[in-house]
Amino acid sequence: MAPSMTDLCLADNKTYARGEPRHTPTYPGTQPIQPAKRIAVVACMDARLAVEDLLGLQTGDAHIIRNAGGVVTEDAIRCLIISHHLLNTNEIILIHHTRCGMLAFTDDLLKAGLEGDPAAEKLLGQATGRAFTSCKTSASTPAAFHAFRGPIEPLDAPRDAKNLERLTWDVRRGISSILHHPWIPTSGPDAVTVRGFVYDVDTGKLEEVSYPGPMGSIG
Repeated sequence: MAPSMTDLCLADNKTYARGEPRHTPTYPGTQPIQPAKRIAVVACMDARLAVEDLLGLQTGDAHIIRNAGGVVTEDAIRCLIISHHLLNTNEIILIHHTRCGMLAFTDDLLKAGLEGDPAAEKLLGQATGRAFTSCKTSASTPAAFHAFRGPIEPLDAPRDAKNLERLTWDVRRGISSILHHPWIPTSGPDAVTVRGFVYDVDTGKLEEVSYPGPMGSIG
């Protein structure tokens, strides 16, 4: 069986992690609207992730969807449906990463801090290493910040078994959300594949997350 485009991206990632450039930054000229490699990527907005570089993608190869945490939110699903049904992508790659800021808070903690709770402000300041300035108002949106499950830790904490587990939980939830969405086909002639990874910001390497598996505990 020929390797998938995702497999080829993983091979390019090994090259990238060795310090060899993969992405060509120059303007490529006129290209078709459909992504050449038929890939859609959902990744975190973290400044340390150069998604095209670490996957060996060129301009025009893939759709890159980014948000805080690389979470499969309603808007990410919206983008993936359009990407697949209108623009012909058929492989989906999810990327979380080590030292992620989404490990440093909970939704309730951030909301309380923004609303002016002094205890929450103090905890958020300790987690981020900067003074947290409250807006001292409540708001109906966003409905959720999608912080990762599990106990919070300081911002940019080094990788360990516990925070890696929290990352893999969320990757699996993302995979599950896509695989079970009625408008994203996973069988038949129009099927898409979905694979998830954790990117180590200290090594440049992608590590695949197995699926199915545990998706987290509130304890």
